[in-house]
Amino acid sequence: MRKNILFGLLSSMLMAGNVQAQSTYNVTINPSKSYQTIVDFGASDCWTADFVGKYFSTSEKEKSAKWLFSQSFDANGNPEGIGLSMWRVNLGAGSAEQGANSGIEDETRRGYCYLDAKGSYDWTKSAGKQYFMQQAKQYGVDHFLLFSNSAPVHFTKNGKAYTNAGEKDCNLNDNRFGDFADFLTTTAKHFIDEGYNITMIDPVNEPQYDWTSGQEGSPWSNESIAKLARELNTSITKQGISAKILLPEACQWKALYMDGTEKRANNQIEAFFNAEHVQTYIGNLEHLQKAVAGHSYWTFGTNEDLKNVREAVTKKAEEYGLDVYQTEWSMLDKEPSTTAGFPSSYDAASYSDIALYMGKLIHCDLTFGNMASWSYWTTFAQEKWGQKNRFYLLRMNAKGDNDHESYGDIKQGGTISDNENLWVLGNFSRFIRPGYQRVDHATDQAESLNKLMGSAYLSPDGKRLVIVYVNMGSATGVKINVNGQSNAKDIHLYRTSATENLKNIVGTYALGNRIMIPAKSVNTFVVDFEDTITSGIANVKTESSVKDARIYNINGQLVNTKVQDINTLHKGVYIQNGKKFIVK
Repeated sequence: MRKNILFGLLSSMLMAGNVQAQSTYNVTINPSKSYQTIVDFGASDCWTADFVGKYFSTSEKEKSAKWLFSQSFDANGNPEGIGLSMWRVNLGAGSAEQGANSGIEDETRRGYCYLDAKGSYDWTKSAGKQYFMQQAKQYGVDHFLLFSNSAPVHFTKNGKAYTNAGEKDCNLNDNRFGDFADFLTTTAKHFIDEGYNITMIDPVNEPQYDWTSGQEGSPWSNESIAKLARELNTSITKQGISAKILLPEACQWKALYMDGTEKRANNQIEAFFNAEHVQTYIGNLEHLQKAVAGHSYWTFGTNEDLKNVREAVTKKAEEYGLDVYQTEWSMLDKEPSTTAGFPSSYDAASYSDIALYMGKLIHCDLTFGNMASWSYWTTFAQEKWGQKNRFYLLRMNAKGDNDHESYGDIKQGGTISDNENLWVLGNFSRFIRPGYQRVDHATDQAESLNKLMGSAYLSPDGKRLVIVYVNMGSATGVKINVNGQSNAKDIHLYRTSATENLKNIVGTYALGNRIMIPAKSVNTFVVDFEDTITSGIANVKTESSVKDARIYNINGQLVNTKVQDINTLHKGVYIQNGKKFIVK
């Protein structure tokens, strides 16, 4: 009997040791093995930012801007905001001026147009949206993207900002392609002259859909998109601006690499970048961004889709040397599967469940999709119909609405509240700055998308490493090892959970030591080194030429964009077309 007891005790001890071993991930980060260069993280102002900017109090607006754009810390070391590096600005088509005659019932989905039917521009319109543009600029947001859902109503076939039923192509008159392009570039030039770094113009949005009601929108065939892109390329040259054309804002990833996924605008990477497709090929346009933009809707419900669909779009993009930009996502569609770690229904899900799953999606977009840019849709919204925080970063409550849900008139003002969505995005956007490069992050356990997921990002000067862990499972430990590095100058940890909003977790951390990652949380480690930790970066002096090199500081802020002569390059790190160079 005593033997059995001893054997039982020994077995229990071995099992306990086994559990302990399984609950710790041994992580190896190899800074010399790199993937995509991060361009930015952003969010859209469409459409409600205009209402907040016009009708809400100064204190509510300033609070919102700080949450979205600030890169500062409070007295306890907590980030004051999520430091977005890109702000997506919608160019309205004029449905707001049409009012009830627009045919768009919800006035929060109408947009003002800077250009009227007589050809005159009025830059005082959309004053509320311009407030947030100004705030973004003052906070140092790196990039602005202008995007359009519909051409101005006086250019469209039906005089509306949405499309008549049965229309198979764009709601744009055949003789107005050049006019629409000039509207886009004239608007871009105006804001560039006002000091905004307009880096991209996105002229179409989700071209696969019919857009016959509900909001501004238009379908587009691949042929018409190509025709508009050529006109836009010519207009950019004429205006003398540096903004690039970003296409095609596909409604889902499969439309970029498959035929027959949607009724129109399929297999778009091949259509636009394969020169054999003579009618639609635009890959040779000078001002076309060498990237494809799409949305993560409809393909996030299972772990298989989160991995396989994103790997497929990356594989197709790599055939043509293209970056992939995720420009729009919120928790549209039915709830994700329980096999993907989501609760059984949206009713059963908490606000933190929804935010945590967004963290998982961002991780998959960045690691399986190699996406260089990631943006949320849309920044501000009222919470309605039991949807919780599925559709906003910041919740709008109309004046007098004190519960989470709000159905009042936001033109009467109100309050703005933060939530876990904002801060989970901040675990990425605040610390992974433009110019950072994703580097190899490996563990001694196979990654499970229902447990701990990790990724790592290196600053342009090679001295800062940002590591983000999304933990869908139970509490676990990590031991972080960086190839060739035994110590770090500083290590800080920031966490978002059901009770923490990108909180500075004060502690003493060291590489190689076990650090606990709580269950259901998103954690960001910021590791600083005295010297660069990467190797194998080419010396730029060995290169024959450098065109439009970009210099970044450790915070990812753009220092110089006009270096072309290698003899003028000073000591530092440079990035050209996603490749790093260093001058010693």
